[in-house]
Amino acid sequence: MIKVLFICLGNICRSPMAEAYFRNLVKQEGLVDRFVIDSAATSNWNEGKPPHEGTQKKLKEHNLSFEGIYSRQITAADFNQFDYIIAMDDQNLVDLENIRKQTTHAKIVKLMDFVDNATIDYVPDPYYTGDFEETFQLVELGCQALLASIRKQHHI
Repeated sequence: MIKVLFICLGNICRSPMAEAYFRNLVKQEGLVDRFVIDSAATSNWNEGKPPHEGTQKKLKEHNLSFEGIYSRQITAADFNQFDYIIAMDDQNLVDLENIRKQTTHAKIVKLMDFVDNATIDYVPDPYYTGDFEETFQLVELGCQALLASIRKQHHI
């Protein structure tokens, strides 16, 4: 099993969008039995809340289910349970390093690191920008590139 955890500040906008998109992408590729996919926050501000209404609207527009997705904070155990911990921006990476208590085998990188020749190297937070369309487009690009990278690395 390849275990992927998407991370953002509050786990209500970007990371649940990435989780829902990546789940659908993996399903379309017939790889559901090869993956565990989840998302979490670096903060505990939104613990137990569903995705932001802007994220829900964007996912509905693309027929993507967000059923069962609720905000949670990353735990110390996550660093050993997941193979990929995918942050949305540089501050998420800093926060992850501050939260991490031990060494980990997980690859901790930004989503946009997988996109060749990206014009932007992070996924802006639509909670602050209000631009859920831009976020969706970047999540889409990043998730497609992430899956291609995983397929190549794991020969699937």
